Amino acid sequence: MKTSRRKHNAAFKAKVALAAVRGEKTVAELASQFDVHPHQIHNWKKTLLENAVAAFEKPSGGTEKHEDVGELYEKIGQLTVERDFLSRVLGR
Repeated sequence: MKTSRRKHNAAFKAKVALAAVRGEKTVAELASQFDVHPHQIHNWKKTLLENAVAAFEKPSGGTEKHEDVGELYEKIGQLTVERDFLSRVLGR
């Protein structure tokens, strides 16, 4: 009988990885406590440590998003004017 794979959410993974980083318990103890494989804990810990820098970087994507929104509003206005003009010309 085949069992389905469990899917853990990001909060659970972070909780387990932080517990592994703290080092208060061994990986084997954490594996039995959280009911996951020790290799999985090592992977989550590695991912956490590799991506820790991103938590302290300044967000740079915000200004790009606002510029795109302005361009989109401009395009919407242009298309609205064209639609209104064409509807008047065609008598609708």
